Amino acid sequence: MSLAHAYPRWEGDVAGAFIERLVMALQRRSHHVSMIVPGDSGVGGSVIQNGVTVRRVRYAPASLEMLAYRGHMTQALKSATGMACFAALLAGQTGAAIQASTDQPANLIHAHWWVPGGVAGWLAHLVVHRPYIVTLHGTDVTLLERSRIARALASTVLRKAGAVTVVSSFLAQRVAELLQDSPARFLVQPMPLDIGRYSRLSQGGGGVVTVGRLVAQKRIGTLLEAIARLRSTGSELALRIIGDGPERRSLEYYATRLGIADATEFVGEVRPEAIPDAIGNADVFAFPAAGEGFGLAAAEALMLGVPVVASRGGGVSEFVPPEGAGRLVDSDSAGELAVAIAALVDDPQSRPRAAELGGKLRARFEPDRVAAVFEAVYDQVLRGAV
Repeated sequence: MSLAHAYPRWEGDVAGAFIERLVMALQRRSHHVSMIVPGDSGVGGSVIQNGVTVRRVRYAPASLEMLAYRGHMTQALKSATGMACFAALLAGQTGAAIQASTDQPANLIHAHWWVPGGVAGWLAHLVVHRPYIVTLHGTDVTLLERSRIARALASTVLRKAGAVTVVSSFLAQRVAELLQDSPARFLVQPMPLDIGRYSRLSQGGGGVVTVGRLVAQKRIGTLLEAIARLRSTGSELALRIIGDGPERRSLEYYATRLGIADATEFVGEVRPEAIPDAIGNADVFAFPAAGEGFGLAAAEALMLGVPVVASRGGGVSEFVPPEGAGRLVDSDSAGELAVAIAALVDDPQSRPRAAELGGKLRARFEPDRVAAVFEAVYDQVLRGAV
C-alpha cells in the first residue's frame, strides 16, 4: 500500500507521475501495490488505473478540495478553513489505510512525503501495526525549515519508520541538520525517470531551453537577465520557457523590459510525452532553480544529450558536473549564468559529453532498477533489518 498527496488523475497527468512509474515497475516485479491519494474537486472513489488500484479520498466539498495537485497545501494551512480541510484529509487517508489493511492485509505501507502521507502511515501503524517507510521529495523538507512544530512531528514520524529514503544526498544532509540526526540514517534513492521518451539526441541549434513551474524558486528572472546580457554582446541565442505558473505574466513583462521579448518564447505547460520535442534541439538547458531536492528536468535534458547549466547546491549538483557536460553557477548571478551558457555553446565537446552522461543517468534511473532498490528496502524492513 502506498500513500501520497499527488498521483496522476488521468493519462498523461504530471502530478506524481514519478510515483506511478515506481508503482508500475513494482507491479512488474510481482508486487501488488494499491494507492491511497486525495480526491480532487469532487472526484473520489476507487478506480483501476494502469493496473493499479487507486482510492481517492474525499475530504471536503468539491470547491474546497484544492490542497493536493496544485501546490497550495502550505498556503492553505494559513487559514482556518485550510486547516480544517487538511485535518479531514489526514483523517481520511489514515482511515483508508486502516481499512485497506483490514480488508486486504498489506505487508507494508510506503508513504511519499512525510506529510500528510507519512503522518497518515504512522497513525495507521499505531492501529494496525503494519511497518511503514517514508520517502522525502523536497517540498516536505522545505516545510521543516519553517516550523518548529513540523520538525517535532516529522522527527516522530521518521524515527518510527522502518526506513526513510530521500531523493538526493543534499536532502539527506538538510534533513539531518534540521532534525539533528545522522545523514547515514537516510537512504538516498531518486525516483525513476521515464527513460523511454528520452532516447533521441539533440542536434543543437535550438538556443537555450528551461522547463519548470513559473514560481520564484525557479529563478527564471535571473535566466532572463542572463539572456539579455548575452544578446547585448551580439549573441543570437533565443530562450524557450516550458511551463506555467503564477509568475508567468510578470516574467513576460520583465522580458519586455529587458528588450528580449522577441527572443523569448513562453510555451506554457505541455504534456509529459511532449517535453522531449519541446526541448528539441536545444544548445543548452538552463536550470537556475535554487535548492531543488533533485532536479528532474535537468536529468531529462542530459538524457537528450543537452548540456546543462545549473545552480550550485541542491540535488541537481549531484549529477550536473562543473565542467564538460555542464556548469554550476550561483543561483542569483545572471553574470555567471550568462558566462556558463556561452562556455557550453562554444565547447564542441559539451554535447557528446552530455550524451555520454545522459546514458549513464538513463541506466541509473531506469524504473525497474529503482524498483529493485525499493524492493530490497521493503524486504529488509519486513525482516526487521532496518
